[in-house]
Amino acid sequence: MRLPIIAGNWKMNTTVEQAIELVQEMRGRLDKIEGVEKVLCPPFISLTAVDELIVDSSIKLGAQNLYFADKGAYTGEVAPLMLAGLCQYVILGHSERRQYFEETDEIVNRKVKAALKVGLKPILCVGERLEENEAGKTEEVVTRQVKGALAGIDSPPGLVVAYEPVWAIGTGKAATGEQANTTIGLIRHIVSQLYGEQFAQAIRIQYGGSVTSTNIAEFISRPEIDGALVGGASLIATEFLSIVEQTAATKK
Repeated sequence: MRLPIIAGNWKMNTTVEQAIELVQEMRGRLDKIEGVEKVLCPPFISLTAVDELIVDSSIKLGAQNLYFADKGAYTGEVAPLMLAGLCQYVILGHSERRQYFEETDEIVNRKVKAALKVGLKPILCVGERLEENEAGKTEEVVTRQVKGALAGIDSPPGLVVAYEPVWAIGTGKAATGEQANTTIGLIRHIVSQLYGEQFAQAIRIQYGGSVTSTNIAEFISRPEIDGALVGGASLIATEFLSIVEQTAATKK
């Protein structure tokens, strides 16, 4: 059985004070939920504050990005070693990074390698745009992104993959459970080609894209889907708690 994982991507939201309030609102109840790995991914400025609040709890911490260089004259960037020991996970290859910051599969690959080098667990995001989906290119795009991101990497420990169709992110238009399950099954097949069936069956693959407390059951009840990367709903304590609780109940 794969342990389901629910990660909250807060994106560019919350001040440090707001992050503290949000965690305080969720911590007690979230910590008690068993059978689900829970990850909070606040902005860089709040990582230390959130880490202090969740110490000695079952809640894990994730960053939203990193740069692939160890150090150097890269104003505004955050190096892998700056995150190592502070958080356990890091989101890489998110469609917003690809779209707004022109991250290519090669850049994502370098970031995945950099994260693994310092012991961080990547949450690797892949997904097709609306026009690619409508043109029947979902398999082509997702295959390219997975293989590109993992090129030259041997059996990455702790890797999580998140399938996030770009047309469903922040739009309120989620994929159906059947659509997500089919594509995540494809991703698992691609991973089996790279690392073997045993590794593919052990890796956790999430769905992301307009996930809410009202539709999480549709996704988490599917056999290939091992959790969710939650955006806007992770900024509302009651929503995120409900998503985690429903996941725990469904995946018992």
